[in-house]
Order: sequence, then structure tokens, then C-alpha cells
Amino acid sequence: MNAGVSQSSERLVRVPLGDRSYDILIGPGLIARAGREIAARVKGRRAAIITDEHVAPLYLEALTESLASEGISVVSLTLPAGEKTKSFDHLITVCDKILEARIERNDPVIALGGGVIGDLTGFAAGIVRRGVRFVQVPTSLLSQVDSSVGGKTGINSRHGKNLIGVFYQPDLVLADTGVLDTLSEREFRAGYAEVAKYGLIDKSDFFAWLETNWKDVFAGGGSRIEAIAASCQAKSDVVAADERENGQRALLNLGHTFGHALEAATGYDSRRLVHGEGVAIGMVLAHDFSARMNLASPDDARRVERHLKAVGLPTSMADIPGGLPPAEVLMESIAQDKKVKSGKLTFILTHGIGRSFVADDVPASEVLSFLREKQQT
Repeated sequence: MNAGVSQSSERLVRVPLGDRSYDILIGPGLIARAGREIAARVKGRRAAIITDEHVAPLYLEALTESLASEGISVVSLTLPAGEKTKSFDHLITVCDKILEARIERNDPVIALGGGVIGDLTGFAAGIVRRGVRFVQVPTSLLSQVDSSVGGKTGINSRHGKNLIGVFYQPDLVLADTGVLDTLSEREFRAGYAEVAKYGLIDKSDFFAWLETNWKDVFAGGGSRIEAIAASCQAKSDVVAADERENGQRALLNLGHTFGHALEAATGYDSRRLVHGEGVAIGMVLAHDFSARMNLASPDDARRVERHLKAVGLPTSMADIPGGLPPAEVLMESIAQDKKVKSGKLTFILTHGIGRSFVADDVPASEVLSFLREKQQT
């Protein structure tokens, strides 16, 4: 990315998937005009909004009024906030609400919230009546740059995170950047980990731009919109090339294999660790492990750690309050990761900043030894 960052107030990114292509609109004020944007793309006259107890008081009324202005009647369901909502019990609740509201196949089910609400609602939209229309209105930075785009939906299992779900693309994503001003600093930092991830995968110039401009991204305005648009474009490119994660799309999981294991180890307790924080630690671990395996320079690993630490993100397992179980327990979660094939561990490793790759058949003994060492430092 060059220094001449676009300062436009709105951006559009197209996800090209043939007859399932859709737009991601990025900019301030989009919830206020959501009804018009949705009505232009989805012809149903009834909608179900699924949200959570943190987001509902802030944005549910505005979204409902915007839909009503286009003649769309609305029912809504407000769920508890937090990762534990991605469960079978809440999936059943959402499905029952959609059916009770007599939502038909051409009617939109709208996810108003962060990644948890988006994942859960998308899964329900994909299975009720074998698929109804689906719109994402992500309200966290993490969901705007990652989970709302690409069609991955699902819930957690006692065996691990996101192990039950379907690929189900939305019809539209409305990323209202104005809502990000209401996020806590911690939530915004957690989302920023996913922004940095796109630079670390294959866009070293974007990572370098973030190192210089991250304070402006945090401050808002054009740099924030540009960073979100660049992230969405990066994800769109990968999804278009590999929608169902048979190859290249796995790169989007940089840091996630370690991160998901850490989330599971904390019992998905957001007081101790939220997803983006787990990803931040996981990306540092992935670079450290790559250096240990003589695949990358330790200097790159330290550069990643230095930037994420400057932003205020945790960068080591020792940063997680409350302690962690032994490395052997973390390995149990890693062995359940969705990228495991024929019992062989697959990690996203790196040859350096912006040079990530899929590493098949990573020796479990090396990973276990690495985790043991990291827990002792």
C-alpha cells in the first residue's frame, strides 16, 4: 500500500462468486440507510434481526426504522453477548424465532452484531428452509474485516471452536464504520489483530503501512476506512479463489490454530481472552515456530511481536490472566482443528512478513516441545 491513502467516506468491495456475488459497503451511516440497500437487493417484505444484549440498545431501533421505511416488517431476537452464545441451544432458539416469524426463502435474516452473532445467525439462515436470504450488519472491527465476509458460519462444540457449521454466503454486508466509535479500546484492538493478519499473510506493504499508520486507524476517519477496505478486498480475493477452503483460503487462519487452542483453554471466557487477542498471540507463536523450524528469520518474529505489542495486544501465553493448562491439553485442541487431515497437523507458517504458506504434516512432537518451552518463558 502506498502513502497516498484514499480518504473517501465510503468504499465498495465486490465478492465475485458468480450468481452468489455480493457487495460489502464500508463507511459511516450505513445502518441509517440499511433499509434502502437491503430492499434494492432482497425482495422479501419481512425480516428477522438477530442481535445481542450489548448491541440491541445501540442500533436495533435505528435498523428497524430503516427497514420499516422501505415497507419491510421486522421481528427481532436479542441474545446474550459472548462466545458461549455460539451453541446448539441458541441455534435452536434462533431457528425457532425465524420459523415463528414465518420468514420465507426470499426474506432476509439479518445479523446485527459481532462475529458471534454473525456466525450463529448465518448458520441458522443456511439451514432454515434449506436457506433463506442473509444480510450481515457487523458492529465490531473484527467482524467487519473478517467474520462477516466469506460465508463461514457455525457454532462451537465441546471439542473445539467452529467445528459445526456450513458455508453460506450473505447477500450483502453493511460495514458501518461509525459504530466502531462505541467499541471499547480492548474490542477495537482485538479486531485490529485480524487487520494486521492480512499484511502478514501476503501483503508486506500493507503491514508496513500499518506499522506507520496504526494510530490513525485507531483514531478513525479515512485511514480506518482504508484499512477496513483493504482487509475486505484481501479476504474477497482469497474467498473468490477458494471459497470452501480447499487450499489458499486456509492462509486466512494464520495464528488461528494456536489462538483457538488458547480460547478453548480459557473456556471461552472473554474476561480472560477474546478471539482477536488469541489470534494476536497465535500469530506471534506461528512466526516464532517458523523461526524455530528454520523457515523464517527470528527478526521477522520479533517485528510482528513488536508491532502487536505497540498496539496494546497480548503477544505471549504469559499475557493471559489465570494461567493455562499443560501443553498436552493445548495439543488436544490443536488435534481437533478443522485443518487436520488424515490425523496430520496442518499449520499456517511463514517464510517471513507477508510470506505465509500452508504447512502439511507438521510434527506433533515439535509443536508440543515448542509449547512447553513457551509456557516456561
